[in-house]
Amino acid sequence: MRLLKLIAFLVVAALIALVGYAYFGDMAADSRQMRVPVELDLDLPAAAPAAATPAPAAPASDTPDEPSDPDALD
Repeated sequence: MRLLKLIAFLVVAALIALVGYAYFGDMAADSRQMRVPVELDLDLPAAAPAAATPAPAAPASDTPDEPSDPDALD
């Protein structure tokens, strides 16, 4: 029975020590400056055409795609 009490006391003491270290321990990261070159590959064409024509607009339909009242029941 004494051994069980000793083990329980050591477990509780270890948990208290862990919580104390988590709150008061020095866990700040060491800051250092890093310079890394970055190359951006944007997949842009070499030269865009000067007089690009816009795409034709889709014809308007008489029936809307979405219902006018979102709370309406079908």
